[in-house]
Amino acid sequence: MNDVIDLLKSHRSIRQFTDQPVEQSIIETLIEAGQAAATSSFIQACTVIQVNNPATRDKLASCAGGQAYVAAAPVFLVFCADMKRHQLTCEMHDAQMQSGFTEQFITASLDCALFSQNLVVAAESLGLGTVYIGGLRNKIAEVAELLELPELVYPVFGLCLGYPDQNPEVKPRLPVDVVLKQEVYDDSQDQERIVAYDHHVREYYLTRTGGTKDMSWSEQISGMLVKESRPHMLPFLQARGFLQK
Repeated sequence: MNDVIDLLKSHRSIRQFTDQPVEQSIIETLIEAGQAAATSSFIQACTVIQVNNPATRDKLASCAGGQAYVAAAPVFLVFCADMKRHQLTCEMHDAQMQSGFTEQFITASLDCALFSQNLVVAAESLGLGTVYIGGLRNKIAEVAELLELPELVYPVFGLCLGYPDQNPEVKPRLPVDVVLKQEVYDDSQDQERIVAYDHHVREYYLTRTGGTKDMSWSEQISGMLVKESRPHMLPFLQARGFLQK
């Protein structure tokens, strides 16, 4: 349809990178592209930490479950939901900040998602590849300590960035008629459509893995959702000053 839409629809996660460095000027341009994303009430609650120190990178890779590309990627960024500087702005005007609201947690977290996706699209337009690292939340307290994050700041996810050294296929997404509803939430046809989608996902995994992964989307998701999902997150976030009311 056009170059932007084609780029968006061609997104793949890249986990193998060449040794070619990414110039710091490019990284800063990508940050500016991220800042251009929509931000609720102009709150601008995303802070990005660029981690270069190899020892810190190794520790972050371990926190993320041993994902080696966290240490190996030319660039590693950590996106943090940050209400700390908003506390500062209140202090600058002798105002008492009312913090701990769930709405503040949502808006700050969404700011990170919008910021990072703008950055990813900009990076891919320059021929770079990326992969998000939600695994940092496996040991989120250790990550926060490593990055010396203060209260009212938490690491939402990481991002590996570099020039691709692989060319994986695009992973098939759910059918549009499962995701796009008209007027009301009607899921009466969703099971039939998901069954058909499962066949595509199974074929994708078999092709990508040379036959070693034989799994559908619904099998993958149901297997994941019968397990606990990082139950340590709530007490951690509450200790950081989030989700208190």
